[in-house]
Amino acid sequence: MARLSLRRLASLWVVLAMLFGGGAVWTWMASNAAWRTHLTQAYVAGLAVHDSLENGSALPPGVSLTQLRAPPALPAGWRETLITLTGGGRPDLARGARLSLRIQSPDIRYPASRVESVGGGTQAAGLASVTRTLARFCSDPRLFVQMDTGPWMRVDGDAVWGCDAAPADLRLLGAVIALAGLGLMLGWVAEVSGAFAAFASALGDHRARNAALPVGGVEELRQTAEAVNLFVAQDRAALENRAMVLSGVSHDLGTPATRLRLRTALIEDPVLRDKLDRDIDEMTTMIDGVLTYTRAEIGDEPFRRLSLTSLAEAVVADYQDVGLAVTLAAPAPRPTRAGTLFARAVTRPIADSHAVIMRGQPTSLRRALSNLIDNALKYGREAVVSVDATADEAWISVTDRGSVLTETDMARLTGAFQRGENAGTHSGVGLGLAIVSTIAAQHGGRLEFLHRSEGLQARLRLARQWA
Repeated sequence: MARLSLRRLASLWVVLAMLFGGGAVWTWMASNAAWRTHLTQAYVAGLAVHDSLENGSALPPGVSLTQLRAPPALPAGWRETLITLTGGGRPDLARGARLSLRIQSPDIRYPASRVESVGGGTQAAGLASVTRTLARFCSDPRLFVQMDTGPWMRVDGDAVWGCDAAPADLRLLGAVIALAGLGLMLGWVAEVSGAFAAFASALGDHRARNAALPVGGVEELRQTAEAVNLFVAQDRAALENRAMVLSGVSHDLGTPATRLRLRTALIEDPVLRDKLDRDIDEMTTMIDGVLTYTRAEIGDEPFRRLSLTSLAEAVVADYQDVGLAVTLAAPAPRPTRAGTLFARAVTRPIADSHAVIMRGQPTSLRRALSNLIDNALKYGREAVVSVDATADEAWISVTDRGSVLTETDMARLTGAFQRGENAGTHSGVGLGLAIVSTIAAQHGGRLEFLHRSEGLQARLRLARQWA
């Protein structure tokens, strides 16, 4: 299905907005014009009725006069409005014959004070204003008139001011057209902006590097999504190719490294032999470190549910098995308030011994924790590991003993190929903390450093439901 471009879509919006707006305005104005014509016809009919009563002239089409033998009676349940019009148009300006009006309606009582005086203050204008008022309301009233002391006469003008004669009020339809057009435009704009927002959210999501971005919406957005997907695929392919090359180099260097070790064993000078062994170890360690860092960048290990507490226990146990100073701290007691219906709640400390469950990459997390412990042992001689969590976040803390490095130094060491000034003769190529920082980012977290009284603490923060 062909997609419209944003330019064509905006042009279509403008055209449709003009059509909806024009249709709504035309409907509203046409309805107003029809009602003005209807009211004008009723007004003219009222003038003609007065002229007929006064001079005996012909009545307009649709209007008739019927003389009554007795004053009109009010039917049960009906309402009646009494109006008196003098020759001057007001009771205090009495000139000529007086005109009495009775308006009977089954559901409306016409307030005499609200009868508009249109066309001046004459008696004829007053009667015309009454018939114009009758045309404004759908009530099918009965109009009776009496000229001075003459007989009562019934004025039948339903064809002019009755309900059937009134035009359809299309102003509500005009408002509906305007609102429908506005709703359609706003919905369309929301759909397009929502597609852009969804694309931006997917682009900023942690899985954007491993999953294709949604391709949809207008043509420009589709082209952008396809271009970004192509770029991400090329970038990922480059990382995978780099990892494959490094893996091949690491494998191919294994045989020469083994031959070099065998040959260095034949060197009689122990100092020279030790130097060559260290160089070989550093070379292989560097290759393995770069390969591990590249694999951490790719992050293709699947996420699954795991117990962060059990993972930390297993890693700490591996270090303890070889006699290294690594311990796992017990979780700190948490205060809780417990009470009953008959007893006040009391705050009591309880030990939080439950396992911290989260979604993560177990192999990557083991690598990250091992790197933190290795750094603590290298620079602080001892490592104390602790695990804690909240509802949304979990973290592993590794505290060393007596490290001279500051938080600023450790933050700098998260860069690739950065080593501490006190590294001395310790082996390594400066990728340990860079790998940890990369793994933290892949789990929606970060690596931070805190200064404690015991030493420096590295804290690996992780989102518990990141993937």
